[in-house]
This record gives sequence, C-alpha cells and structure tokens, in this order.
Amino acid sequence: MTETAIHPETRAAWAKRLRRLRRALVPHRPKAFRDSLNRWLLMGTVIGIVSGVGAIIFFFCLETGTHWLLETLGSYTPPGTLGEGGGATSTGPTRPWAIPLVVTGGALVSGILVYFVAPTAKGHGTDNAIHAVHHDPTALKGKVAAVKIIASALVIGSGGSGGREGPTAQISATVISSLCKKLKIATPDARIAVSAATASGIGAIFRAPLGGALLGAELLYRDDMESDAIMPSLVSSIVAFVVFGSVYGFEPIFGSLNGVQFSEPLQLIWFVLLGLTAGLMGKLYVEVFYGGTKLFESLNKVPGWLIPAIGGLGVGLLDLAIPAALGTGYGSVQQEMFANNLVRMPLLMVLAIPFAKILSTTLSIGSGGSGGVFGPGMVIGGATGAALWRILEGLPGIPSSPMSFVIVGMIACFGSVAHAPLGMLLMVGEMTGNLSMLAPGMIAVAVAGRVVGNTSIYTSQLKDRLEGRRVHAMGRVTKPSEAKSENGAASSKPAIKKPSGKSTSFPRPAAEPMFAKSVTVPSPDLAPTPTPTATDRRATSRIVPEVIRAKDRKRDLFARSPKPPDDPGPSSA
Repeated sequence: MTETAIHPETRAAWAKRLRRLRRALVPHRPKAFRDSLNRWLLMGTVIGIVSGVGAIIFFFCLETGTHWLLETLGSYTPPGTLGEGGGATSTGPTRPWAIPLVVTGGALVSGILVYFVAPTAKGHGTDNAIHAVHHDPTALKGKVAAVKIIASALVIGSGGSGGREGPTAQISATVISSLCKKLKIATPDARIAVSAATASGIGAIFRAPLGGALLGAELLYRDDMESDAIMPSLVSSIVAFVVFGSVYGFEPIFGSLNGVQFSEPLQLIWFVLLGLTAGLMGKLYVEVFYGGTKLFESLNKVPGWLIPAIGGLGVGLLDLAIPAALGTGYGSVQQEMFANNLVRMPLLMVLAIPFAKILSTTLSIGSGGSGGVFGPGMVIGGATGAALWRILEGLPGIPSSPMSFVIVGMIACFGSVAHAPLGMLLMVGEMTGNLSMLAPGMIAVAVAGRVVGNTSIYTSQLKDRLEGRRVHAMGRVTKPSEAKSENGAASSKPAIKKPSGKSTSFPRPAAEPMFAKSVTVPSPDLAPTPTPTATDRRATSRIVPEVIRAKDRKRDLFARSPKPPDDPGPSSA
C-alpha cells in the first residue's frame, strides 16, 4: 500500500506559502490596505474568482433543477430570455395538476434542509450579507453557501418565485467571510471584502459587472454610498464576469435590444407617470412581502420545516391561473417587451401579472424558502411598465413598442425600493445591451424614490455612513433574528439606540470610569473612584470615530451667533 501521510517537508512548504499569502493580504496597518491599489487588485481578483465559480455552480444547479422538476415532472417549460438561448413563447402545462405538487415538494425538501442544517440560509441572502458587513463581516458560516445552492435550486427550479442574485450574493459573501476569518484580515477591510463579494456575485449572475459594482456600494445604505468599496467591487465584478462568461457566454440576458431609442421629449411626461406607478407598486411589494413574512412567522403551531411547503402550495395553485408568476419570471418580461406578444394577451391578465408576482414571491421567500428578492422586483417593475403601456397605447407620445416602458419600469421599481438608483440604471442597461433609456430611467427612478421614501426591501440597510460608523464604533454583534422591528422584519438598526436630545453622545463601557474628578466617599464600604490614566483616555477616545467628533465640533461652531463684521469678537486664545 502507498503511504498517504503528507511528508513533513511538503507540509512545511505549504505552510510557508500560506504565510507569504497572508503577509501579502494582511498589512500591519489596516488603512494601508484600503489605500493600496495593489493589495485590492490581488484581493479583488481572489474575490472575483470565488464569486464567478460560485455563480457557475449555482446556475448549473438551477438549470438542472428546472429541467428535472418543472419541465420533466411538472410538464411546463417556462419562456427563456434571448441572451440565454430562449425567447420562445411557452405553452401551458400538459399536466396542470402536477404543478402544485412539484412546487410544494421542492419547497418541502428545501425547508427541511435549511431548518435542520443551516437556518440562516432561508429567505433572501442579500440582506444577510448586508447585515454581516455592518455588524460582523467574518460571522458568515461556510456551510451556508452549500445549503444555499441546493435549497435555492430546489425552490426556484420547482417553480417557486425568487431571484438568483440573492443566492449568488450570499454564496460569495460567505466564502469570502470565511477566508477573511482564516487570514485574520482587519474588520474594516473585511467589510469592504464582503461588500465586494456581494457586488461581484450579483454582477456575475446578471452579466452586468459595472452595475453590480455600484450596487455593492449602494446597497449598504438608504441615503448614502460606500465609496471605499467601489474600486474593490469594480475589480472583483469584472473578474467574476469574465469567469462566469467564459462558461455561459457574455451575451446580455435580454439580448441586445437595439430597437428602442429615446428621441421625443414629450415622452418624459409619460415616464414621470410610469415612475409614480412603479414607485407605488414597489412600495406595495415591500409591504406585502414583510406582512406575509410576519404572518408566516406567527404560525407557531406549525413546524418550521413545514412552513415553506405551505407557501409552495399557494404558489402552485396561483401559477395554474397565471403561469408568468412561476420561477424567476425573466422570460415573461422578455415576452412583454414586444408589442405583438403583449397585445395578444388579455388585458386582465396583463394587469394581474405584477400583483401575482408580488404574491408568489411572498409565498415562496416570505415563508422561509431560499431565493432572492432582487429579480422579482425587476420583474414586477417590468410587468408594471407593460401594463401601463397597454392602457395608454395610442395616446400622443406613447411609443409604438412597450420595450422602453418595460426597461424603465424595471429601473424605477427596484431602484427605488433598494435605494440603489445608479446601480439599477447601469445594470438594466447592461442586461438589455441598450443605454439609450438612461435619461427616462433617471426621471422615473427619481419620482419612484420620492414615492417610496424610507421604505426598503433590505431591512439591514443603515441610513448613511455616519450611522454605519456609529454601529462599527459600538462594536456590538447581533444576529438577524435578534433584531425585530414592529412589522416583524429584521431591523435596519439592530444594535443602536439613538441618544435623546440634540447633542450626540455615546455610552462608555460600564467597566471604564467617567472622566470626572475623583470624589472621596466617607463610607467605609465604598472605595474611591480612581482617576483615569492617559492610556485609559486614549482607549476610550478611540470608541468614537474621528468623523463623529468632527461633526460635533462643526455643529457647535455653527450654533454660535454670528458677529458683526466690524466686531472681531472675543479672543479664542
């Protein structure tokens, strides 16, 4: 028999290589990592390779699951997109009774796997990745990635409504989180790495590297952008796109749609109306989704592993009436881009598709099934644009093709509820191979954003970078299940209590004394409070970031009453 033990010299050589890799990735000064382009070129390449390979594995599993479950067992072939070799109009299922059984069975197996192996793999994975970035970027478990691949392929492949961006984002973020933990990368740099992994996973699966990179910076906040993550996200997204495209091609998902062009300023009036409608549908999407999630969480008497099957049964019954709500729905959006397909559909069916997609996504993902909410949000927006075009067809300024309304609807609907307008503008442009609708898209997403307000599909988003630095300074790590808002969803600010009053103050640790004069207590039972040393002062001062102290000084400066020009005022000395 051959010797299977590793030779000590070989083991020492590999250990030496690992130490060299760690020295290359982990600097002595964390800020040097963020400021070094060379380091992020290396780290971004690693992240991109991991994200691209993860996207390939998941896409293969999803295609295989769809073929065996929905097409073979369910006897239904959903329409595909032009960029993925489809585009033909699908016929109805030959065995309609099999659809509810297949969807229920896929959700049941997925629910059992998630419940007993990796509970954090349920729901949409992008929110979990955002939560990890803000609270603990190295807390994601490696086994979640494997469970997420199988569970999402079962749910979506059997006909459940969900997007494929959430699984890829969580897969890549989980692997990179584990890598950062193994290499002991500093927390600020690990946050950027996990954010870049999320961006590259989304960009790879949608074949939109530029849009994915901007999404990685925008999705972290509702009213801000993480500028430090843009360059690493660009590098990782491009690499992930190349890796994924080398296997599945570089063609845009919806093909190169060159037949649409913005050329009439009068159309902007109708795009404003489309932005208003898409914003209302996006807000309805969020409210129904989290309302349904709260309802499923209240089923205490039902075993947790069985709840996704209940949602799957509802999806299967709904899809018998409206097959467009099955699966990802990208093929249905592709069909609605062409006027000859849209006008042949009954008007009631066209109007019902966006509402059916909202309900089916709530039943599939809100019940605990695995999948994304990104893709359904775009499908809802595209179907809303198609329905509005069908109603307004023939009026002055309405284009002859619904393609522009579908494209702008996708941008406005999900760009507003995700608070990522720039990323969605570029991503949809890359997915359609057409950037001519940027101007109408900007108008529509701005109007939709005003309608949506602070409502967000991602509950782990923080308000801005200032709040992010406060969360990071507090240093408290919470699990998504520990922070619940009033509507039962994970709170976007799980670890922070806002101080009362106008001044911004931060609670010091209980073990550290306050900066006050030492007072001698006459009672023999109490010891006097020691005066903090210079080391204690320096350690406590590091709890509050420099940007917060600067803001406090700026506020105090502006609070002073202005002096007349001829009055120099009191000396500052």
